[in-house]
Amino acid sequence: MSSHDAAGPGTDRRRWIALAIVMTAAFMDLVDATIVNIAIPSIERDLGASFGAIQWITAGYALAFAAGLITGGRLGDIYGRKRLFLLGTAGFTLASALCGFAASPEMLVASRLLQGAAAAMMVPQVLSIVHVTFPAHERGKVFGMFGAIIGLGAVSGPLLGALLTQWNLFGLEWRPIFLINLPVGIAGLILGRKFITESKAPKALRLDLVGVLLVTLALLMLIYPLTRGRELDWPLWGHLCMAGSLVVFGALVVYEKYKTRKDGSPLVELSLFKVKSFAAGIAVQLTFGVVMGIFFLVWTLYMQIGLGWSPLKAGLTGVPFSIAVSVAAGLSVQKLVPRFGRKVLQAGALTMAAGVLLYLWEAGRYGTSIHSWQMIAPLVIMGLGMGLIVAPLTDAVLSDVPREHAGSASGLINTTGQMGNALGLGLVSVVFYGVIDEERLAGAPGEIGTAFADAFQNALGWVVAVLVAIFLVMFALPAKPKQHMEGAEAVEGEPVEGEPVEELAKEPALTH
Repeated sequence: MSSHDAAGPGTDRRRWIALAIVMTAAFMDLVDATIVNIAIPSIERDLGASFGAIQWITAGYALAFAAGLITGGRLGDIYGRKRLFLLGTAGFTLASALCGFAASPEMLVASRLLQGAAAAMMVPQVLSIVHVTFPAHERGKVFGMFGAIIGLGAVSGPLLGALLTQWNLFGLEWRPIFLINLPVGIAGLILGRKFITESKAPKALRLDLVGVLLVTLALLMLIYPLTRGRELDWPLWGHLCMAGSLVVFGALVVYEKYKTRKDGSPLVELSLFKVKSFAAGIAVQLTFGVVMGIFFLVWTLYMQIGLGWSPLKAGLTGVPFSIAVSVAAGLSVQKLVPRFGRKVLQAGALTMAAGVLLYLWEAGRYGTSIHSWQMIAPLVIMGLGMGLIVAPLTDAVLSDVPREHAGSASGLINTTGQMGNALGLGLVSVVFYGVIDEERLAGAPGEIGTAFADAFQNALGWVVAVLVAIFLVMFALPAKPKQHMEGAEAVEGEPVEGEPVEELAKEPALTH
C-alpha cells in the first residue's frame, strides 16, 4: 500500500482507525512499564515474594524487551508489520492474563519475561505502520498525537496502578493492573485484523539470532548474580558469572564483525561506534537507563513500605514529577535545543542532580514524618531536568550517524536504554537492599521505616554520582545536534531502509 493510496478518500476512515489501534497498543505497553512499580509492595505481601523476585518482576520485562527490540523490528520488515503487530499484541494479551492469574512469584516473573518479549514484537511495528499508512505531509500531525499519548501514558500509568490496587476490585488486589490489558488487547486484535494494511520492507535485513542469544546471555550473566547476590551472600559463582559476561560481550563483538563480512546484516552495526557522538550518546543512554531503573523502584519501596503510604497516595505524589517531565520535554525540543544545543542536555543532568540532592536532604531532615507536599519541590526540579534530557537525546545521538545506518542506530539507542534500565533494577539489591540490616526488618514498624529511609538516601547518593558522570560524558555529544527532518527522504510508497525504526527512536518514551 503506497502513501498515496493511504491518503485516498476511500480509505480515509480506515487509516485513522488503524492509527487509533496502534496508538492504543503503544499506550498499553507504556502504561504497563510504569503501572507495575506502584503495585510492587502489594505483590510482595500477597505472593510472599523475595526482594530478588521483586526486582525480576520489573527487570525481567526490561531485559526481554531489550533483547528482542531489534529482532522484532527486523521480523516486521521481513514477514509483514501487521502480522508481527498482531502476533505481538496476542502474546502481550496472553502474558498479561498469565501475570494477572499468577499463583507464585516464579510464575509472575516468567509471565513478565513473556510479556517483555511480546512487547518487543509489537512496539517496533507501531511507528513503522504509521509511516507507511500516512503520507509525509500528515506525519507531523500524527507524531504530535503520539507525543500527547506518551505524555498521558507517563502520568496515567502510576495513577492507574494506584487506583486499581487501592480499589481491590472483586478482592483481586494488584491483579487488575494486568487483567485490564485483556479487553484492550482483544479489541486491538479484532480491529487490527480488519483495519491495518500489511506492509513489508523492500530490502529487509536478515535475522541475527546468534547475536540476540549472545546479548541476552551476557546481560543475564551480569544481572542475575546482581539481583540474587545479596540473598545468597555473594557466592563465588556470582562473581565469576559477572566477569564471564565481559567475555561473552567480547565474543559478541567478534561474531558481529564476522556477520558484517558474511552477509552485511549484523544485529549491532559496530562501525557506528567509530562515530564519537554516537558512542558517547549510547553511554549516556545506558547510564541514564541505570538512573531510571534505580530511582523508580526504590522511590516506590520508600513511600509504600518505608513511609507506610497507600498506593494511591504514592501515585498522586508522583503527578508533579510527570507533569514537569512533559512540560520540559516540549520546551527542550521546540525552543531550547535549536538555540543552545548540547548545553540543554547538560543543564538537564545538573538540574536533575540538584533535585535528587534536595530530595536526599529532605529525606534525611524529616525522616519518616515527611509529607507529600514537601516532596513537590525536589520532584518538580528532577522532572524538569529529566524532560530536558529524554526528548532531545535521540536527535543528539543520531546527528552524526550516516543516513543509511539510521534505523540500526535507532534500534540500538532504544535497546541500550532498556538494558540500562534492567541493569539499574539489578543494582537496587546493592545500593538499596544492600544497606538494610535484616535484624532491623524483623524489628518494630518504626525501625523498618527508618531502615528504608536510610537505604533510600544511600540509593539517591548513587543516582547523583551517575548523573554527574552523565554530565561529563555529554561533552562528547555534538555542540549543536542536527535536526532530523521527518519524511525528508521517504520514497513514495515505502520508507527508506531503516526509517521506521528511526521514527521509533524519535519517541524515546514509547520504549519507556
